[in-house]
Amino acid sequence: MRRDLEVERGKRGGAGRRAVYPGTFDPVTNGHIDLIRRALEIFDDLVVGVAVNPDKGTLFSVQERVEMLRMAAAAGRLRARVEPFDDLVVNFARAQKAGVIIRGLRMLSDFEYEFQMALTNRKLAPRIETAFMMPSEEHSYISSRLIKEVAGLGADVRSFVPAFVAKRLREKLGSQ
Repeated sequence: MRRDLEVERGKRGGAGRRAVYPGTFDPVTNGHIDLIRRALEIFDDLVVGVAVNPDKGTLFSVQERVEMLRMAAAAGRLRARVEPFDDLVVNFARAQKAGVIIRGLRMLSDFEYEFQMALTNRKLAPRIETAFMMPSEEHSYISSRLIKEVAGLGADVRSFVPAFVAKRLREKLGSQ
């Protein structure tokens, strides 16, 4: 770990050492895994929160999404904990005793919504910060929505998601 990061953590007295990374993860992509890996380089502990949101119309159930994320974390030897949640993100962060909410920004178009959400969360929970992270360049264009769309049309998505997720997509969408 970088020395300057250790010094900064010491100054903060532990606040923010645990972060939550909430999302739908329908399905988990290599971009999500990249953010998890890099967040673990900054924070001592990371809880990946899988949102239960019936309005989103997810392809995979919350149990399936949690299972796939746990498999991805295990395969990548990532020490993140994966938990479902069905509450406000700030309430989930409080329940996990996290001082930071991680949000991924792929493109500039993500920023307006995420900024609005971060300000709302700050109003609801002033002691919880939001940290925006960008994926590595090779993952910056990947979205779960796009992956589902191209997988449904029969494209091979193994370069965008773990192989077991690609297999689950084929089974769920009935594509070869």
